[in-house]
Amino acid sequence: MRPRLRLRRRLPSRLHLPHMRLPRERRDRRRLLQAVMLGCVLALLPATWLQASAADRIRTVADAPAAPVAVVFGAGLWNGEPSPYLAHRLDAAAKLYESGKVRVILVTGDNSRTDYNEPGAMRSYLRQHGVPGSRVVLDYAGFDTWDSCSRAKRIFGVDRALLVSQAFHIRRALALCAAAGIDAYGVGVDENHDLTWYYGGAREIAGAGKAAFDAAFTPDPQFLGPRETGVAKALGLTAGSAAR
Repeated sequence: MRPRLRLRRRLPSRLHLPHMRLPRERRDRRRLLQAVMLGCVLALLPATWLQASAADRIRTVADAPAAPVAVVFGAGLWNGEPSPYLAHRLDAAAKLYESGKVRVILVTGDNSRTDYNEPGAMRSYLRQHGVPGSRVVLDYAGFDTWDSCSRAKRIFGVDRALLVSQAFHIRRALALCAAAGIDAYGVGVDENHDLTWYYGGAREIAGAGKAAFDAAFTPDPQFLGPRETGVAKALGLTAGSAAR
């Protein structure tokens, strides 16, 4: 009697059955979700740092402490005149001067083209609103917030100041000026929550990463140049004195 042969099916080296793929697909989806969540956390860390670092340094015009200098950051021109947001910053700075909270106003903005003079337009606006021109000092190379803060310290000798900007921007200004070595409080200008306000808030989230880099590595501004004595002279100090 012939013995029965037992046939063994040779299984393929890789199984392509759907129920065998599910665990791997689930792991891949889980890893992707974890990577996305980690990316979101890392992206929000700089914005969280800005919120925490400036939380107790924001004031209004009424309760801001006195300081030698107010620093007003540029916010664009419309047909050669300050944009509404910039005009509101300048209005707040004029009130600080009128109330005796500051003695000098440093306006910092973009003058990279001959047909675009942001600091000059800012000074003209302040003069029209009662601030003597001799009390307004111009920084023509404030191309971004870090450049404005770094130059205020290194070029104009500002050690203590009130910073004037919209509420959505003032935290970044405070953090960067602190990194530049300026003891500052911020005056946050209120605005209607219009499209421009929401755009500015979204832009701050994107700008927080660059702010964290600038604060950590303190790079030179785009244009440094020689030391300026305008702030010291406006304060009645000697040319080499800092604005204390």
